[in-house]
Amino acid sequence: MNTGIKRYRDSQISMAFKTLVALSALAMAVVAAPSHTVTCSKGRTASNAVCCKWFEVLDDINGEDGLFDGGECGEETHESLRLTFHDAIGFSQFKPANVGGGGADGSIMAHAEIETNFHANNGVDEIVEAQRPIAIKHGVSFGDFIQFAGAVGVSNCVGGPRLQFFAGRANFSFPAPDKTVPEPSDSVNAILKRMGEAGFSANEVVDLLASHSVAAQDHVDPTINGSPFDSTPSTFDAQFFVETLLKGTAFPGNGPNVGEVKSPLAGEFRLQSDFAIARDPRTACEWQSFVDNHDLMVSRFEKAMAKLSTLGQNTHFLTDCSEVIPVPKKAKSKVATLPAGKTKKDIEASCKHSPFPSLKTDPGPTTSVPPVPPS
Repeated sequence: MNTGIKRYRDSQISMAFKTLVALSALAMAVVAAPSHTVTCSKGRTASNAVCCKWFEVLDDINGEDGLFDGGECGEETHESLRLTFHDAIGFSQFKPANVGGGGADGSIMAHAEIETNFHANNGVDEIVEAQRPIAIKHGVSFGDFIQFAGAVGVSNCVGGPRLQFFAGRANFSFPAPDKTVPEPSDSVNAILKRMGEAGFSANEVVDLLASHSVAAQDHVDPTINGSPFDSTPSTFDAQFFVETLLKGTAFPGNGPNVGEVKSPLAGEFRLQSDFAIARDPRTACEWQSFVDNHDLMVSRFEKAMAKLSTLGQNTHFLTDCSEVIPVPKKAKSKVATLPAGKTKKDIEASCKHSPFPSLKTDPGPTTSVPPVPPS
């Protein structure tokens, strides 16, 4: 009797063990199985069929006759990146969309007759009208297209970020209210307050300003249209963060203009807001931290832009199509330099918690900056 019971129990244990082994093998097979992919045009693959259409948009805007002229980091890139901010920042954590703005929803394109007339949006009408027919052609929402074009454009810049892109925003929006886009003549207090209302910390404001490393002005001083903010406007690097800390010596055009202060290099333009944020005790150390750490600058910018590009959106209802965004070319250097003719004595370091890093000085004659040529 006991022997039979023992044999029965041994048999049951053996079966249970075999079942456990089989289930474990099945679980391992499921884990090891490749993720589901779909094949898009030109043999490209995506994790979701929704993303396939964005490869078509990419081919269009990065083509030789496209928005970005064959993948250049030029004026349209600067303006497209600017538009991502101007569309999204019309947002408040404390007000409904029809009062405080809906964030990254394409309202600046859908309601261009209203929003492009705001003083802070001076000049964005050109890029809005350049992008609009492309969005309509491909049947994508204005909000999606604005963020996609900004991400693709900056990926064309050497050393640039690979930004996150979510698709699926509705093509419905309310006009954003006026006075929600900070202006270069605003005080640091006013800028941090407005950005705080939208959900950004003081450090995140600095992180977003990495976009100025590939930017230029057109309307603060229209007599020198296309004047860049640093000496390497087609490279996403930390030169902007160094050169903004140099002592200003002259105005590049007919300045001073409202929102402008003296710049350190001939042909370079300096916004009053950049000058002030670089030296404010609340933001100076974050600013200085990028001077000799390109990777940190890029990662912080990517994180802040992921937040900006989805303001007012519920990402649970969007599809992550970040895989469509091209991989940028790597930066040639991870550390900024002092422009030729400048020394560390010309730096107005403002971070009290750490010394300004030692930087090499570029060789050759005193650096001057030619304006970005119009495309």
